[in-house]
Parts: sequence; C-alpha cells; structure tokens
Amino acid sequence: MAIVSKQLKKTDIEKRLTIPSKSLRCFPSLAGNHVVTFKARDESGRPWEFQIYTRKGKKYMKPVLTRGWREFVCTKELTIGDKVEFDKGEKEQGEAVMYRVRVVRAVKIFGFVLDHKSS
Repeated sequence: MAIVSKQLKKTDIEKRLTIPSKSLRCFPSLAGNHVVTFKARDESGRPWEFQIYTRKGKKYMKPVLTRGWREFVCTKELTIGDKVEFDKGEKEQGEAVMYRVRVVRAVKIFGFVLDHKSS
C-alpha cells in the first residue's frame, strides 16, 4: 500500500511535490528539524535522493519534496495527470530504509485524463 499516492498538478511538475502531513510519520523522522533526506528506488532499480522540507515552527507543517524532485520529474518526463506513488521499502545492508517510487502514467485522449497505466 502506498504511503503517498498523488495525481500530479502543475505546481508538482514545475516546482515541488506537496505531500499530506499525515504521511510524514512514514518517512524518516524530522527529529526536531524541518528538513530530512531519504532515498528511493524506481521501478528500474535506479536510486533517487529526495528531501522533505516543512515549515519552521508552524502548526500546519505543509511538507513538500524539494531537492531531487525536479530531476526526477524531468528524467521521467512526468506531465500533469500522471500519478506518483511512494512505498516504504526494506532496510538495505544495515543502512536506512530504502523507499520505492513508482510512476503511473495518465492515459490521455484529446487532452482528457481517462485512466492510469503503470510505466
């Protein structure tokens, strides 16, 4: 089951990926900070490094993926309507948990999103 599953919007493609605050508990602990880095592997096994950033000292943290996200978007050629899913993986050889990231492409006909398919 995905810990984050999001259909991408314009801001997600052009700047950063916003994620629900409740999803933070599934990622590495912020441990009193407002930034944490984690690693994920895509469907082909390629490793990616992402950074979660939250507001400092605010009640509503508004977490976003910043560092590493735009490179992922550009490399995967993501577009509005595609979906991205993050799953929690297993520990790798005594290191931190390696997450999984999966792209689900939107099926578009005449500019309308009909369905999604795995890529």
